[in-house]
Amino acid sequence: MKNILLALLSGTLLAVSWPTYGFPAFIFFAFVPLLLCEFRVRNQNYNWKKLKVFGLAYLSFLIWNLITTYWIYFSTPFGGVFAILVNSLLMAGVFLLYHLVAKRTGFSAASAFLVSIWMVFEKVHLTWDFSWPWLNLGNVFSEYISWVQWYEFTGTFGGTLWVWLINIAIYKGILQYTEYKERGIVYRALFKVALLFLIPLGISLYIYYSYEEPEDNIEVVILQPNINPYTEKYNTTDTRIGTLLMDLSTEAVTNTTDLVIAPETVFADGTRLSNIENSEAVFYGRQISRLNPHLSFLGGVSMYDRFHDPLLIQKQSNQIGPNDWYDDYNSAFITRNSIDSTQLYHKSKLVVGVENFPYQSILKPILGDIMIDLGGTVAMKTTQEDREVLWLNETLGTAPIICYESVYGEYVTGYVNNGAQFLSIITNDAWWGNTQGHKQHLSYARLRAVETRRFVARSANTGISAIINSRGDIVKKLGYEKQGSIKGLVGLNSEKTFFTKYGDYLARIAQFLALFIFLFSIVKFKRKRPV
Repeated sequence: MKNILLALLSGTLLAVSWPTYGFPAFIFFAFVPLLLCEFRVRNQNYNWKKLKVFGLAYLSFLIWNLITTYWIYFSTPFGGVFAILVNSLLMAGVFLLYHLVAKRTGFSAASAFLVSIWMVFEKVHLTWDFSWPWLNLGNVFSEYISWVQWYEFTGTFGGTLWVWLINIAIYKGILQYTEYKERGIVYRALFKVALLFLIPLGISLYIYYSYEEPEDNIEVVILQPNINPYTEKYNTTDTRIGTLLMDLSTEAVTNTTDLVIAPETVFADGTRLSNIENSEAVFYGRQISRLNPHLSFLGGVSMYDRFHDPLLIQKQSNQIGPNDWYDDYNSAFITRNSIDSTQLYHKSKLVVGVENFPYQSILKPILGDIMIDLGGTVAMKTTQEDREVLWLNETLGTAPIICYESVYGEYVTGYVNNGAQFLSIITNDAWWGNTQGHKQHLSYARLRAVETRRFVARSANTGISAIINSRGDIVKKLGYEKQGSIKGLVGLNSEKTFFTKYGDYLARIAQFLALFIFLFSIVKFKRKRPV
């Protein structure tokens, strides 16, 4: 019973740490009860030790996942249950690996393995087809952005490392005090934990208060049409949407406005790729960009390309019938007053099940055409390899980040390395209702601002639309389920941060370290086995 209570405590502490409602200081000791559970099981005469450790870990992580990401259920019950149960399962599996290594090595090696294998797990969650990095530990500080200004050097994996180092220091202090009962152990442990917490915090606060925003800027108008995706969005013509966007733009645009931004798939009728220049989306984009001589319009459009030639089939193509396929795109486009041609970018980091079918060759024969609807449409989306920058003029480029893509730190650096001077995020978060879903999604965008030192201009269909400065502060926003626009200055930056240049290097180091310790534990165990 004591182990169960400790597991419940860990899950609860992890949950109450999370943005946007929680306080991240709890995360620094949230894993300690679970670590104590594992230690008790490992060192006592229990049967089925592996199963007990796995079960206790699963209980902790299920509570964490359930409380923090319950909102997926509002989009789809099946998708919500699947995401929560499977992600908890994967986390418990990672903790079980730690248990196996801890049985065969000393404290230092086991602790280093735990930190490394958790970072490997988070990295996998950023890259594989079942990608769901929503609960990667570095995200926990998104509402306390002044604590992690050094993310410009480490990315969110620096936060993961910070969290684990302090948890392990507290855990070690408890074990030592339990064994030796010396008061000096407590003082040394508290001193070590204080240093581990205060030194990174102090560095971050120094960067935060000394950082100077870029001098160059442009004026941006961000539109929030507030179209209900369940009752209006796909029952409203592009003409009506275009008229609404035109009205909102006319009210807000001045002679000094450089860019108008509209949300993801705001034009949802389904435009044929080959006919994009003659589409309603581009027509209204051009109408808006003609409101002043130097204005550009950036918005989202749903597009498709239908074909009958089998040679054109891609991995993500959808078959309608015999010799009849189509490619489905969730795209961003930009129109400029001075140029007739339209620039396009196709969303490439896809929502699991909604926009891609993970491991289709394996799962489709088992599951058929079932899709894990986490919020959006239900068709395989076609992507592009490069992180395309959309250009307002010959020298000024922005990152056209579409929805879920904004959760991926190293991914976003691809736009910056290709020349983006600020980040534009277009999204539709209304699928989850007025829950933590859209609030957390906005909050994570603040991390991208710090990592790249780029302003963020965020247009969300039903909100929350916002302007975020390069320190990660929200300087202006329009609340949820409000129709209107916000206007403000967006700073321009051409310099690249350390993280922009080198990406998730901490995770790459962790991969080698985890593999080395794991192999070491196997060799050491075999050498100790009796002949």
